[in-house]
Amino acid sequence: MIQPASIWEMKPWWCQPWSILLTGAVVVAGSWLLLQRWWITAPAAIGVLAWWLLFLVVVPAAYQAELRAAEAEKL
Repeated sequence: MIQPASIWEMKPWWCQPWSILLTGAVVVAGSWLLLQRWWITAPAAIGVLAWWLLFLVVVPAAYQAELRAAEAEKL
């Protein structure tokens, strides 16, 4: 089975980097614009940053490492 070189080739449009970034930015901006409370917006921003780190950095890096490991096993 041939694996896509990028994890993003397997994901639907709503799970692409641009949509993840846009959704996070809207959540933080919306929290501030609607509530104007830093003590609510700050945890929301921290949660969004953790979400971005996980889905935009950690998962793609793990996917690439898995591809390299699978390729090394073939050799």
